[in-house]
Amino acid sequence: MIELPTISPYLFTIGNVGPTWYGLMYVVGFLLGYWFAKRQARHMPDWTQDQVSDLLTYAILGVILGGRIGYVLFYQFERFLDNPLYLFKITEGGMSFHGGLLGVMVATFLFTYKHKKSWLSVTDFVAPVFPIGLFFGRIGNFINLELWGKPTSVPWGMVFPTADAQPRHPTQLYEAGLEGLLLFIILVAYSKMKPALGKLSGAFLCGYGVFRFFVEFFREPDTHIGYLAFDWFTQGQLLTLPMIAIGLYLLLKPTRPNLPNTTPSNINPSSANRK
Repeated sequence: MIELPTISPYLFTIGNVGPTWYGLMYVVGFLLGYWFAKRQARHMPDWTQDQVSDLLTYAILGVILGGRIGYVLFYQFERFLDNPLYLFKITEGGMSFHGGLLGVMVATFLFTYKHKKSWLSVTDFVAPVFPIGLFFGRIGNFINLELWGKPTSVPWGMVFPTADAQPRHPTQLYEAGLEGLLLFIILVAYSKMKPALGKLSGAFLCGYGVFRFFVEFFREPDTHIGYLAFDWFTQGQLLTLPMIAIGLYLLLKPTRPNLPNTTPSNINPSSANRK
């Protein structure tokens, strides 16, 4: 059993305000994701460094706006109905991965419209970058001592002082390892195989969905929502099901093979059908 100390959410304060560890993790995730994306673009002739920088701006807005709106709509909808201004109370925290993902999808769509690119080619480009932000986001949850797991007797169980005196699964670290580190390794390795258009996006959706669905079995459900069904099915698992379904569709969707040129090289194509 490991007993964790209470850590201030702030790196430092000036008066009652200051930068937070959680915010720092987002900054680190964005910067490393930006570095990796620019490194990735060097090997892709259809991507420029300026386009990567532009894409990062769209992605940041998508993550922040989508993450906040998604959290309010998916997890605090009744509170939003009571007070719509709660949407703007960012000092009280609250970000949703699924909302952030939807925000990035909208952002990438706008980016593709501006730069005349295929939407799936852009989501394929972003797919290996996403787990970097997920990893640091979950580390931020761990530092904040939030989103802890269920009580457990495993040797690595941790006592979260913001919860109670029971050792619990450190599900933030489970998610950082699976949805962040492992998924990143899988997607980078898969990208080196030059998969067909949309396959890398499908692998991300399916991989994240399966990992998140699994970790939810060990994670304490939101107290104001609880279990949706069967005394184990959570809101997080419900939101992953469309991801898994779309991911499987993209992965299993047959790709059109490139047909070889069957016209003999010694025949003039313009006269091949003349009689």
